[in-house]
Amino acid sequence: MAVCRVRSLALVGIDALPVDVEVDMGSGLPGFSVVGLPDAAVQEARERVRVAISNAGYKFPSRKVIVNLAPANLRKEGAAFDLPIALGILAACGVLSPGTLEGVAVVGELSLDGSLRGVRGALSLADGARREGLRGLLVPAESAPEAASIGGIAVYAARGLQEAVGVLRGGGSPVEPDPFTREGDGEEEGFEDVAGQEYAKRALEVSAAGGHNVLMSGPPGSGKTMLARRLPGILPPLASEESIEVTKVHSAAGLANGGLIRRRPFRAPHHTISASGLAGGGTNPRPGEVSLAHHGVLFLDEFPEFGRSALEVLRQPLEDGQVTISRVAGTVSYPARVTLVCSMNPCPCGYAGDRHRTCRCTPGQIERYRARISGPLLDRIDLFVEVPRLSGEELRTSGEAEPSWRIRERVEAARELQIERQGVPNSALSGRRLREVCRLGPEAEALLVRAVDRMGLSGRAHDRILRVARTVADLAGGSGIRPEHLAEALNYRRPGVLDR
Repeated sequence: MAVCRVRSLALVGIDALPVDVEVDMGSGLPGFSVVGLPDAAVQEARERVRVAISNAGYKFPSRKVIVNLAPANLRKEGAAFDLPIALGILAACGVLSPGTLEGVAVVGELSLDGSLRGVRGALSLADGARREGLRGLLVPAESAPEAASIGGIAVYAARGLQEAVGVLRGGGSPVEPDPFTREGDGEEEGFEDVAGQEYAKRALEVSAAGGHNVLMSGPPGSGKTMLARRLPGILPPLASEESIEVTKVHSAAGLANGGLIRRRPFRAPHHTISASGLAGGGTNPRPGEVSLAHHGVLFLDEFPEFGRSALEVLRQPLEDGQVTISRVAGTVSYPARVTLVCSMNPCPCGYAGDRHRTCRCTPGQIERYRARISGPLLDRIDLFVEVPRLSGEELRTSGEAEPSWRIRERVEAARELQIERQGVPNSALSGRRLREVCRLGPEAEALLVRAVDRMGLSGRAHDRILRVARTVADLAGGSGIRPEHLAEALNYRRPGVLDR
């Protein structure tokens, strides 16, 4: 009997790679084996598939069944190969015509009663099938809305093995794409809710316009967290490709509920999070918080309280925009282009330099507290912002705050200038392109040289100042970088935030 072949897909990071499930029934003692570098979950599919086929009303063949998952050099993980293995066996038994499987990829986990469970990464799997030029994708009904939201490929849904057989025989219609905003139903919080703090608001506007990282320092109750949570409200909306990327990451983590995510992510992990929880990892790698915040905001409240090992894993993604996880079975990469927003108290008690309360910390305690954040990590921060606690009189007389929608208009205009000029936000500029876009006049050049020498800044900090100055100029209308633009950028790097 000829080998029956079923097309399937394996999730690697946020990408889906093609896998051929080959089924052969030969002579010899009855048996069931799976080869092709399967992990333990795939090996266990033998028992799930055997019982599911019987409970769905079909007869499992009393022959020597060999299943090969090709290519053999790609590690196969998870239970998503249950359904293609079962359908391949049924096709080999004559229940299905091999022609019904042509041009269709199949993924799905089987329960013992023959019903289907949802799979992680449905959107990535649909995108992978589309890129392979297949005409359709058969998935569990639970995963179908998410898979169909990408468009460009017919997605078929089944609740169980019997229904999957019926769909392949021509008894099903494609699921209609129904993309919706999974995280956009609630009302966004706006900067108009925050009294005063105009300097911090301006810094966050610059951050939003250019995608720059921010560290806010101030006593408890000064509004640092309140300000950070309102940053997504002034960010430009996600573009179509960005929305697909964000949804892919959440789907790979098992957090997508169907449809495309339209709002920029805001992730705020607790300071007790581990390094793998922040960057991603595990035996079967999954994206961490920094990847879940891709194209959005990663907010680290009480920055120095995070573990040193957890903070240090941020260095690579903040520089490269991606996380690379290496395992014996292979290397997985997740996108991680985020705007990092951190907040911290100036000292352990929180009141160093406060105008209204006296600090109880010794100089040694303050030094040890601030030393928890390494110099290389601080080098990757663009904007250092002091957020003082306002007095009752300042709160009462602060006046009406500018609404977020008005700030967002300026941010979107600045982003449009950047995309039109160089194709990426200013925070992503580097090398020769950075020098071309951030040319300085003689006066601004002299100011920058003096500041770098006086403040003892590194080459990385020098480049970050240029990027911020370019963003300030874009907010002013896109003219060249003038001395006042550079002065504002330098003001955000003044040492007073961490050294008093």
